[in-house]
Amino acid sequence: MTNHHLVLLPILLPLTASAVALLLRRRPRVQAAWALCAMVTSLAFSLLLLLQVWRGQQAVVFQTGGWAAPWGISLVGDYLSVTLVVMSQIVLSMGILYALGSNDSVVKYPGFYPLFLTLATGLSGALLTGDLFNLFVFAELMVFSGTILTACSDDRYGTEAAFKYFYISLVGSTSLLLGVGCLYVSYGATNMASLASGIMADPQKPLVPLAIAFLMTTFMIKSAVVPFHFWQPDFHTAAPTPVHAVLSSVVVKLGLYGFMRMTSLLFLAQADTVRGILLVTGIIGVFYGGLGATGTYDAKRMLAYSTIGQIGFILVALGWGTPLAMMAAIVFAFNHSLIKSAMLMLAGTVASRARVKTAAFQAITGLGKYMPFTGLLFLIGGLALAGVPPTNGFISKLVLFRSGIEAEQYTALLLIGLASILTLVYIVRAFQAIWWQPPAPEALVKPAGDRLLAPALLIGTVLVLGLWPEPLIRLAEITAAWLGSPDGYIHAVLGG
Repeated sequence: MTNHHLVLLPILLPLTASAVALLLRRRPRVQAAWALCAMVTSLAFSLLLLLQVWRGQQAVVFQTGGWAAPWGISLVGDYLSVTLVVMSQIVLSMGILYALGSNDSVVKYPGFYPLFLTLATGLSGALLTGDLFNLFVFAELMVFSGTILTACSDDRYGTEAAFKYFYISLVGSTSLLLGVGCLYVSYGATNMASLASGIMADPQKPLVPLAIAFLMTTFMIKSAVVPFHFWQPDFHTAAPTPVHAVLSSVVVKLGLYGFMRMTSLLFLAQADTVRGILLVTGIIGVFYGGLGATGTYDAKRMLAYSTIGQIGFILVALGWGTPLAMMAAIVFAFNHSLIKSAMLMLAGTVASRARVKTAAFQAITGLGKYMPFTGLLFLIGGLALAGVPPTNGFISKLVLFRSGIEAEQYTALLLIGLASILTLVYIVRAFQAIWWQPPAPEALVKPAGDRLLAPALLIGTVLVLGLWPEPLIRLAEITAAWLGSPDGYIHAVLGG
């Protein structure tokens, strides 16, 4: 067991920076620059933590207050949590960079950057905590931040969307607390390593099935999994672009992280049942998200529905549950976060040039005539979302389909293969509407809009990971192997 303070920094840095940002509220430019520097610094330490885990080939553990698990609160940086933290903080850094060049009124509010940094704190903490109750605490911090940021949106439906998000999150939070309570009554702990050890020894306690049901409900809500998806399109469409780019790309991955912990650490005896449910809901989600994106009226709403479909692909991989499928899920989740955040920023950039800022196709049809470079970036991102080479999206689909062939899941492969065509359909439809069709005669185009630096950097990364995917694939392979041996996590946290 390693007691290393490095695992604290991805949580502590954005939290401290948020408090300092409040003191800088009267100097908005300094506040914005401070937020970006703090987020990039946090990302740098997250990368150092990943390097530490990779070199040490074990989890980096910090026992807060010096109290050993299970009595104290453990922060655990293992392959899975640190990989997802790095993924999240890349997108969070780009979200702040986009906000620096955004024309939205909300980014000029004194509370915007402090709330954005607390959102980063909540997400990083939820991924790094080794305690289920503290996962609830960090997730609530994330919910409150996301709700307020959306309520302050320039979009007139922002307040309505924020209420929807808050109340559905309240259901998820209650469900999580009930699940944690069932496990605490049964095993006397909320520490995940201690729970895993206890459930392995006696997996048949009466409240365990109820705990699984509550936790699955929570994580399905967090990732907008069908049938808990209904809040996502309205909420994400109304959120400010820099917030939307984070919420719909990395925040939704918290539920997927929960499913991975459930099937590879906590509930090994019941994992096949959980995977079966994930497989079915994943296939339904791929079709539902694809069809919803194809038929919607708004570019940002299209991408919100697309997230439901893309999450479905990852759930299918988790449902197969083989080492190669787990590797595919990690690669797909990482790549999707980069692609989706870039695409949402590009949709926001196009909307910022419309007379009234909106991503409705009626308002932005033909505006691409004035934004050729934006069109190039959107085309590359769209091809990546559809899984076309030489992008990282192609690598995601390739590894996913290979894992399905290895698992001999030919029916599921056929279904998700057919559903993949829908991605290409709605991307081509959007590209045609914005960049091929002529603008309406009465259309007014603003001379300048949101800046392209953040989405351009993300699209560049999409191409780099498509042409040179080996480091990510190797990391995902090691992470999948780590997940296949839960004793390593348990021993790192509990010792022995």
